[in-house]
Amino acid sequence: MASEATTLTVDGQNGPREMRISSPSRVLWPDLGLTKLDLARYMAEVGEAFIAANGDRPVALQRFSDNVDGEQYFSKNPPKGVPDFIRSVKVVFPSARSHPMLVLDEPAAAVWAAQMNTVVFHPWPSRAENTDNPDQLRIDLDPQPGTDFEDAIPAAFELKDVLAEAGLETFIKTSGNRGLHVYAPVEPTREFLDVRHAVIAAARELERRMPDKVTTAWWKEERGERVFVDFNQANRDRTIAGAYSPRALAHAPVSCPISWDELGTAHPKNYTILTVPERLKTVGDPWADMNAKPGKIDVLLEWWKRDVDAGLGELPFPPDYPKMPGEPPRVQPSRARKKD
Repeated sequence: MASEATTLTVDGQNGPREMRISSPSRVLWPDLGLTKLDLARYMAEVGEAFIAANGDRPVALQRFSDNVDGEQYFSKNPPKGVPDFIRSVKVVFPSARSHPMLVLDEPAAAVWAAQMNTVVFHPWPSRAENTDNPDQLRIDLDPQPGTDFEDAIPAAFELKDVLAEAGLETFIKTSGNRGLHVYAPVEPTREFLDVRHAVIAAARELERRMPDKVTTAWWKEERGERVFVDFNQANRDRTIAGAYSPRALAHAPVSCPISWDELGTAHPKNYTILTVPERLKTVGDPWADMNAKPGKIDVLLEWWKRDVDAGLGELPFPPDYPKMPGEPPRVQPSRARKKD
C-alpha cells in the first residue's frame, strides 16, 4: 500500500522548491482538526516574514511525536535527512560544549521543519556569523497566576518608555499564550552576559515604576499576582518562540508581531495559523523595518553598574547553568529561611 504523501510548492529567494509532506492528514491540533498539511501551508504562506524575523539564526525545533497534546522534544542538533539547501552553524552552550544547530534561510526550510513535526521554532537572539554577540535584546513579560494578558499591556507600554530613555527602539509581539515579548534591535558588539545585565537593568527600572504590577523575583513564591519580567530568557541558549511561530496550544495560536498602536486592543486568541496569513496580506509585517536602526546597550549597562554600586547584584541563573560569579544561592527563600 502506497504511503500517504503530498508535495507543496514553496516560493523563496532561491526559486520555488517542491517540498514533500508525509502524513499530511495527521491531526496536530485536535480541537480544530488542523493537520500537518495545514501547518506546512501556514509556514509557506508566512514564510517571507517568518524568515525575515528568524532566519540567519541558530534555531531549536520543538517537535511533536503525535499531536500538540502528546509527547514533545527539542531538536538542537540538526535532525537526520536535512536537505542540502539548509545549513547549520556551530554554537557554544553554557556547558562550554559546542555542536551545530540549524539555520533557516528560506521559507522552504521552515516547511521542511514542519514536515519534521516542528510546531514551535526557537531562534537565538544572535546571528549565524556572530553567535556569541546578540543583535536582539529580548524581554519576556510573563503574567503570573491571578494576572493575565491584559495586565501585561500596561507593563509593556511602560517598558517601551524605559527602553526609549536608554536610547532603544522597541518592537512587540504576542507570546502566543498569555504574555508579551518586547524586542530591541542592538548592535552585536556585546556578549550574552552583558545583554543579560542590560535586561536586568531595564527590568529593575520597570519594577521601580510599577512595583505593584511588575516583579523581577525569580522565585515563584515571591512574585505574587504580578507580571514577571523573565530576565533569564536573555541567557545563552535560552530562547522564546520566534515571530510568526505557531504555539502548541489547543486554538493554534501564533506568536504574532503587532504594532504599538494595536497593543491596547490586542488579544492573543485573535492571532492563529488560520488568521495570520490574511493579516500579513492586509496589515503587513509590523517588524519589517526592525533591523534598520540597531541601538546600543551602553546606557542600560550604566544603569546596571549604578544598581550594583547601590547593592543590587547578580540575580539567579537557570538551574541547569554552571554556578556563575556573584550569583546568589540557588535555593527557594522559604527553604533557606527554614535551614537558617
